[in-house]
Amino acid sequence: MNARIAWRFVITAAIIAWCIFSLLPIKDTPFSEYVRDRATDKQAEFAEFLKQADANVEKAREIDLKAHDAKVAAEAKGDVYLPDAKRAQFAAENRTLFLAARTLAKEQKIDLASFFTDIRVADIKNLDKRNDVLMRELLRQSRGKTKLGLDLKGGVSFTLALDESAFKEAGSDPERRAKAMEHVVSILSNRINSLGVAEPLIRVRGGNSVEVQLPDVNTKEHPEAIDILKKPAKLEFRLVHPTIQTAAEVLAIPAEELPTGYEILYSEIEDKRTGVITEYPVLVKRMAEATGSIVEDASPTMSPNGGYEVALKFTSKGGDTFEEITRKIAEENKRTGRVGQLAIILDKKLASHPRVEKPIAGGRASISGNFSQREVFELANVLNNPLEFELKLVEMNEVGSSLAADARDSSMKAVVIGAGLVVLLMLVIYTFAGLTAVFAVILNLIMILGVQASLGATLTLPGIAALVLTVGMAVDANVLIFERIREELRHGKPLQAALEAGHENAFSTIVDANLTTLITAAILMWMGTGPSRGFGVILAIGLIANLFCVLVFNRALLEFLVNIKLVRKMRFINILPANTKINFFGHRKAAGIIALAVIVAGFVVIGMKGTEKIYSIDFLGGEEMVVQFEKQVPIADIEAVARANGVPEVTAYYQKDLTTGKEQLKIQTAEGQAEKLFTALEKAQPDAQLKQLGVTVIGAVVGDSIKLNALYSLLLAILGILAYIAFRFELGFGIGAVVSTISNILATVGIYVMLGGKFSAPMVAAVLMVTGYGINDTVVIFDRIREELKLNPMMKLLDVINLAVNRTLSRTILTSLTVFIASASLYVFGAGIVKDFAEVFVIGVVFSTFSSIFIASPVFFWWHKGDRKHVESSEFLPKHDWDSGKDA
Repeated sequence: MNARIAWRFVITAAIIAWCIFSLLPIKDTPFSEYVRDRATDKQAEFAEFLKQADANVEKAREIDLKAHDAKVAAEAKGDVYLPDAKRAQFAAENRTLFLAARTLAKEQKIDLASFFTDIRVADIKNLDKRNDVLMRELLRQSRGKTKLGLDLKGGVSFTLALDESAFKEAGSDPERRAKAMEHVVSILSNRINSLGVAEPLIRVRGGNSVEVQLPDVNTKEHPEAIDILKKPAKLEFRLVHPTIQTAAEVLAIPAEELPTGYEILYSEIEDKRTGVITEYPVLVKRMAEATGSIVEDASPTMSPNGGYEVALKFTSKGGDTFEEITRKIAEENKRTGRVGQLAIILDKKLASHPRVEKPIAGGRASISGNFSQREVFELANVLNNPLEFELKLVEMNEVGSSLAADARDSSMKAVVIGAGLVVLLMLVIYTFAGLTAVFAVILNLIMILGVQASLGATLTLPGIAALVLTVGMAVDANVLIFERIREELRHGKPLQAALEAGHENAFSTIVDANLTTLITAAILMWMGTGPSRGFGVILAIGLIANLFCVLVFNRALLEFLVNIKLVRKMRFINILPANTKINFFGHRKAAGIIALAVIVAGFVVIGMKGTEKIYSIDFLGGEEMVVQFEKQVPIADIEAVARANGVPEVTAYYQKDLTTGKEQLKIQTAEGQAEKLFTALEKAQPDAQLKQLGVTVIGAVVGDSIKLNALYSLLLAILGILAYIAFRFELGFGIGAVVSTISNILATVGIYVMLGGKFSAPMVAAVLMVTGYGINDTVVIFDRIREELKLNPMMKLLDVINLAVNRTLSRTILTSLTVFIASASLYVFGAGIVKDFAEVFVIGVVFSTFSSIFIASPVFFWWHKGDRKHVESSEFLPKHDWDSGKDA
């Protein structure tokens, strides 16, 4: 084995080891179980500590149950229930072992780090903060690295309400109130889902509430995890009194003699040696000089003294405002002879009050204070997504899987069958070489899952389906290489030389095809929000992993096997004759008419149906019905009753109140369908003793801003593809690729709607995947046209196009076949959203293959008026007459 091959294996092994490490542990361990055996020191003492914490958890549970019963009894009498504040606080602080242990440690001044000597928290001097950081680390360690979505595992649901004062400007105008609520949803989405991979469900409920469902989140153990969502992050810059500055001076002023327009706020000062925190009074002006609106970006950073702070970057106008504020302080310094201070107020609390000696220009500042690393990250996040008003937690529930067990099982079966069929096809066509490709694809999947886990991405069933389709698409690069090797072997080259030449000839094609798709991914990550950004992240991971596995690992493996003589021949099964001579170009007009007819028909059907019939609840919103029951009804039975009674779209799941343990059924339907479904369910399930508790209007998951961002990012991606292909090839190729891509999108959407499909958030991702696949296919043919133009300098452009399409035909068919088999398996054997997802892809694969052959190349030919001289000279706008190729 030579050094080059050895290094490739070493790098691959290191990356795969990291990915596997990122995936482990796969499953969660309940915190109450995990922590009992986790202590590294003083185990007996820790066991006694946990015994006391367990007793407090049980006591809190009893308080919650009694409070619930008392509330129900009071409401039945028409009275208002007022809970005992002290008992309610005890219950809130001890509902889970996590909370009870932390509360008990705080009360008894116990250093929990003494039980866990392997966790490094000794640098945190403050005892309460040290215990808090340690407990959060233990909670993190108890969690599995692979997060499952709401459809597979469920999660936690909570409702946050906005006070009526938040609608002061909107008044009673429903449209303005709806816009205000959509703004709140957008901010919450950004706070939770900056990378777009968390897969939360966020929608408006009623007129002033937002429902947030977080998949696989341990809010049950740690309710404070939602605090970051509730914070308004109202940032203010205020002046500190110019002459009354020390603690003694402030405390010496009687409350009734405070200077007009000023108030006392307290700053927390931590002694770095002992960790003791003391409060320092500061006399601060009530009116703000500026608010958080002058801040463009906030980011966590290290302070010069080794602590943590938040760096602020101001807007251009904000920088001028901040400079003016600090100039005012500096000028006041000259009058008073003292150094003035600027108070930075966050949510009415004094975060810091730095001294200002001179005007601060440059558009930057920082917020320093008694922050931990976690706190500065959270603070930067909320400052970048500020809410004007604080949200109030109304209810919090544990929600079950939204996918019926049989649908989940059948879809997972479809995933296995699809992947298996792709593997089988590769082994049949390419025999031993196909086996190496299968190894490369397995490593590709491990890398994708490992990176996803490290990013905290959530795995949903449509996501798993997308992985299967990624397997089909990942085969593409291997097929390109194998087909090139096949050509070299036909020319009589020995195996080792054919292997080398095959990789070299396919390299630029593979890179071009993947880079064009990577441009799409990058723009979706940059411009998109929510599902669009998440798709861009996952697509980018898959493309980079695929390039590595094919160009590094699989090449090293093939070269190694050939070098040690384990492989002496490569036997490939021919699915087509060696030199096909089909006149594809001659059918361009008929193909163009077919494509145009399909697109026009799609537009007509969409126009006739209207948005209400082509969009799902994800886009339109609907109704949510809360149902009480005596006997649980299987979700599959609810869906069956809905279908039998003409209720087109239903999402049902069970939720459990985290305080009382009471369980309820929630059913989401299109507008006006809830009552109809409930009546049918009562009749079909009399033993369940169903009782409707209420129906609430719910908003869309995919808001207008997300739809617009998805559209803008897709358009920008198309322009990016045009620019890249124009740069790497020339403009005519870029125009052909763009026209082909647009026709793919329009035809796929049109056919899907004509077949009765509705668009949900996962369907958007499916269309984007089709777009990426179609670009890949088109670039492969274009790359071969460019190559054949060099190899055949006397051949007409029309003949070169036909030759290139025929030379890549076996690759086109094989790649399309693998992806088609994978998506068809998901469609035939899958259920629910997976079936819809696969349907979009089946349509997309067929039309992408069609357009890459019959649309992209003819558009390129038309742009250059059939004259290859325009291609070779890269003329931007060819103006010559048609040459003899016009009569083809």
